Amino acid sequence: MRVKSLPKLCIALGFTEPNQLVQQACIEAEAGETFLEFRLDYLKQPGAGVETNREFLRDHPECVILATCRRRQNQGRFNGSIDEQIGLLEAAAEAGAKAIDLEIESAERAHLAAATLCGTASLVVSYHNFEGTPPLEGVLRRMLRCPADVYKIATTARKPSDISRLLALPKSHPKVRIVVLAMGEIGFPCRVLSPSHGGLFTYAAPSAAEGTAPGQVSAHVLRRLYRVGKLSKASKVYGVIADPVAHSISPAVHNRAFQARRIDAVYLPFLVPSLHLKDFMTLAADLPVAGFSVTIPHKQRVMRYLDAVDPLARRIGAVNTVWRKAGRWRGMNADAEAVVIPLSRHLRLAKSSVLLAGNGGAARSAAFALADAGAKLSIVGRSPDRVRALARACGAEPLLRDQIPKLHFDALVHATSLGMFPHTEECFFEGSIPAEVVFDMVYNPAETLLLRRAKEQRKTLVPGLQMFLEQAVRQFETWTGETAPRAVMEKAAREALGGA
Repeated sequence: MRVKSLPKLCIALGFTEPNQLVQQACIEAEAGETFLEFRLDYLKQPGAGVETNREFLRDHPECVILATCRRRQNQGRFNGSIDEQIGLLEAAAEAGAKAIDLEIESAERAHLAAATLCGTASLVVSYHNFEGTPPLEGVLRRMLRCPADVYKIATTARKPSDISRLLALPKSHPKVRIVVLAMGEIGFPCRVLSPSHGGLFTYAAPSAAEGTAPGQVSAHVLRRLYRVGKLSKASKVYGVIADPVAHSISPAVHNRAFQARRIDAVYLPFLVPSLHLKDFMTLAADLPVAGFSVTIPHKQRVMRYLDAVDPLARRIGAVNTVWRKAGRWRGMNADAEAVVIPLSRHLRLAKSSVLLAGNGGAARSAAFALADAGAKLSIVGRSPDRVRALARACGAEPLLRDQIPKLHFDALVHATSLGMFPHTEECFFEGSIPAEVVFDMVYNPAETLLLRRAKEQRKTLVPGLQMFLEQAVRQFETWTGETAPRAVMEKAAREALGGA
């Protein structure tokens, strides 16, 4: 079996019982997956995995098995000696495994025995670091002292630029067959991009089962949503930066839109903690990233890293859309008109009384948009000082929370994070909602606690999904110059929110 013919996606299977392993392997094979990692060390009796190889390959001879038996000392589950480990891997190769994985610690201690494995199957020597991403050139030099067909480096991403350091490794060593992976949620984009940046293959979790490393997602998601295997180095990279980011439906919406318009691009979730925004900009320049959406907590701070900001975003003091043009980072705020358009379907904003709840980046966008539309605007929030500052900036009336029960408005616009997944049982208003039209900017979940209470009180509802779609359409058209497939995007959004 020639190493270069290995498929781009390997399904990592770790189960305690042989029948579970075979059953899941068959499910993956019937779904069209042909490259499977059998984690022998996960089995209660690792030796049983050898016969499992034969049993599975009798029915699925088209599949390639990568056998792994990692020792407990090296973050695996096998309690035996190195000699016993190598014996099991040799037996797995004799039983049909076309590739075997031996961690660098074992390969170094049993150099001659490890070298003999190269004659029985393609040998993958692997390095794992569950603490961080050290200087990678030193790691690779260490690994190259052990003869192998493939060298796998899996580290834990602690900051976004760890991704670009890993992705640069195959390019700087074109004659070495390398697998690079960044474990953890911060490193997820590396799992998608590594095959298109010279990595030999990437790993996925099985369908309806847990993976064997932090950050693994199913092959279905990697293939259908992120188009792993079809991306190239020329594919444009977009994404959303946020903390948290796992709840975002933007990847589902924008990737479906790219596919509908046949645009060679991918949209990724970038987990960027508040202290790592500058580091992300380093990653964005290195990949390079063509554009990205910005949400909590970066809408205001990102402006300091941009070369040009449109006048409305500058007035608002917040940006939610960034793109690169002629080598310069540009920013705008697509939230503003995305607030006005849905509300205008239910009332004439000019002269209407509107209560805005919130004082953060999203609230600033809504405040300036509503004030520009001629609404009689009042603002309330959890920070009275910030409320007063925002009201002063846009010509609105600041209110305290205890004033609200005595007042009534034509519309309420809720712009705080209360009620957002995963804190779905939080709500800014405990009792009667003081407006006839209730617009919640939170879109996940599709029906927030605020909207449920508003429905019970027979209010007119404007779900956050309507705003999300308006700003997503504007972002897509800004980035691509093409008309957004609105119906496709709305369908993808509703599916991502559970069919709501």
